[in-house]
Amino acid sequence: MAELETPPAIIMPRVIRLLSSLLERVAESNDLGRRLETGRGGKISVFDGLTRPTISVQNYLERIFKYANCSPSCFVVAYVYLDRFAQRQPLLPIDSFNVHRLIITSVLVSAKFMDDMYYNNAYYAKVGGISTREMNLLEVDFLFGLGFQLNVTPDTFHAYCCYLQGDQMLLGSPQNIGSTPKLHCCSSTEDESTHQQQLTV
Repeated sequence: MAELETPPAIIMPRVIRLLSSLLERVAESNDLGRRLETGRGGKISVFDGLTRPTISVQNYLERIFKYANCSPSCFVVAYVYLDRFAQRQPLLPIDSFNVHRLIITSVLVSAKFMDDMYYNNAYYAKVGGISTREMNLLEVDFLFGLGFQLNVTPDTFHAYCCYLQGDQMLLGSPQNIGSTPKLHCCSSTEDESTHQQQLTV
């Protein structure tokens, strides 16, 4: 990854750990499904890497938080966007080959929509370890994949926060051992009817 100016010591918000835990489990689950199903029928997206990145999802999210200076709420909104994207793109399950590109793109889009000040695509590309050209392409593909549905109501935001916290509490419970991790789909009046069911990713 590109070297960036090191900011002063930062306290990582809890949402980074919660989101990384969920996304790592979803990616691992889909990796297993990918091996069992012998791929996705040959379909490759712009989000798919040729190899799995060596950086963990948690370290990647921490890197983005550390250098992008976006608010912690951007990560919750990025999670909403990832969930919406997964709902609208069922042939593109989140796995270890695409999770990093989906993360940097969803945070970029979230920061642009939520924060008053944000860095440009070239800076996010450097933070994410990809080219500016690729970052631009990912952003456009992600926006079309979302159907440009970027608004997140306070109720939806709160529901996703609660789901992240509840998911973490359930993680250690005996009935959750061996269960398939899910990206939570929130039902609210802002979401389309397809968002009113849970998606097993």
